[in-house]
Amino acid sequence: MSIESSKRSGCLIFLWIVVAFLAGFSFGLRKSPHRLSKAGNEQLKKMSEVMSYIDQYYVDEVNTDSIYGLAINAMLQGLDPHSSYATVEENKTMMETLEGSFEGIGIQFNIMNDTLMVVSVISGGPSEKAGLMAGDRMIEVDGKSIVGIKNDQAFKLLRGKKGSKVKVGILRPGFKDKYTYEITRGVIPTYTVDVSYMIDKQTGYIKLNEFGSTTAKEFSNAIQKLKRQGMTQLIVDLRGNGGGFLDAAVSVCDEFLGNKQKIVSIEGSKERPQVIYASRKGDFEDGKVVILIDDFSASASEIVAGAVQDNDRGTIVGRRSFGKGLVQRQFDLSDNSSIRLTTSRYHTPSGRCIQRDYEKGTEAYYEDIYNRLLNGEMESIDSIHLDSSKVYHTVNGRTVYGGGGIMPDIFVPIDHDKDLDAYYDIANSSALIQFAFHYTNEHKAELQKRFSDTKSYVSGMTVSDQMLQQLVSYYEKNNKKKVSKMSANSAKELKTWLKALIGRNLYGDEAFYPVINKTDPVINKALETLK
Repeated sequence: MSIESSKRSGCLIFLWIVVAFLAGFSFGLRKSPHRLSKAGNEQLKKMSEVMSYIDQYYVDEVNTDSIYGLAINAMLQGLDPHSSYATVEENKTMMETLEGSFEGIGIQFNIMNDTLMVVSVISGGPSEKAGLMAGDRMIEVDGKSIVGIKNDQAFKLLRGKKGSKVKVGILRPGFKDKYTYEITRGVIPTYTVDVSYMIDKQTGYIKLNEFGSTTAKEFSNAIQKLKRQGMTQLIVDLRGNGGGFLDAAVSVCDEFLGNKQKIVSIEGSKERPQVIYASRKGDFEDGKVVILIDDFSASASEIVAGAVQDNDRGTIVGRRSFGKGLVQRQFDLSDNSSIRLTTSRYHTPSGRCIQRDYEKGTEAYYEDIYNRLLNGEMESIDSIHLDSSKVYHTVNGRTVYGGGGIMPDIFVPIDHDKDLDAYYDIANSSALIQFAFHYTNEHKAELQKRFSDTKSYVSGMTVSDQMLQQLVSYYEKNNKKKVSKMSANSAKELKTWLKALIGRNLYGDEAFYPVINKTDPVINKALETLK
């Protein structure tokens, strides 16, 4: 979780999408190509002729493999925003991030309009420790511009052996300055459950960052652990979760839903319709459930939220989800590259199509999230326009609406506080994270003596005014500029984050989330709902 992950930082809203993690496709489904029509063969012949002329007569030497890749991508992207082409290297990288571990800087990214967009920052990874945030636009690597960079080039620049360093230049939406960070590469493990702990004596909390190959086991283990600690009601945090494997989403739903309750249907004009039901006894079929979502919860996250909502199994709290309900199926090509082709759509149990409209083109589709901020949807429920022509009903008869994404049962707007200038100054630099790291190292023995475990740290640690002033001095010295006037709200935010980050350095996410979640308005609304 990065500093931006606090849903209080409204001006850090960003545009993002990464096909690999807004997934729902099946891997390794190789299928013989369908025989082309006569017209199709004519067009294929034309393409071959064009490539032949380029190869023979173009003014410069040309990498024909690269041109073919661009042509395939353009053809697929003309169909919908999520059909795509992946090189051999990209296939390998995607599978590593969903199934294993790798060495690098610890981000998920996408190239959009010639710019590298940071989709998410892996919790506890090198980039988060350096100060990168989800939504950043990376424009430089080691002092050289990377505008116009391609996916394979980005992988080569950012990945590297553990311990090696890379310096990146960042532009951050909502702020004018360019920020520079030096990142020390490391081994990046891929866990899908960030943390699970008891918020109070009855309420468990599980933060799920994506749906990967280990999610079913991780999630089941987390539920069983919390039940042993007395959990009778559960908050599942899917904010910022861009999706992943369909099977993982089904396994999570199966923990809550009774046998034979519908989870999702998959429909396409050339695919046989498929309906997936809960099929086993779940570990938490009786207790109260709240699912947290936001504008960046997509695909598999929306399957879970839709299934819980339509079956009246729990309450959905937060903001309208992304609206990614296209299903990609992977087809391997002869050189071990692949295409991911949209073959069907996800529908919730009531019949709602999760996918939102993309008829205005891919660029407009991506910009929709940013437009939600501009039109006030993220700040006021009155600004949300529900499609009255797409009315559906839950199993108990409640009205829900289609049109793309999942609208929560309880809307929680961005807490847009204009009196946080000093907080943004420090949080948007690397000063907050670096100061927390140095402070922990210098006072580690003392801190561990005072707070022998996670519980005592969370309940007993207080960030003093003196520590806050040391942080401000650290920022001003390293950035060579004065911090904005310190308001009471900025001081409160900085103290909360400083305590959380020091806790993470000492005891991991188990000491981070319990601190940061105490002042999270979405979690507070979820707790209020459960009561």
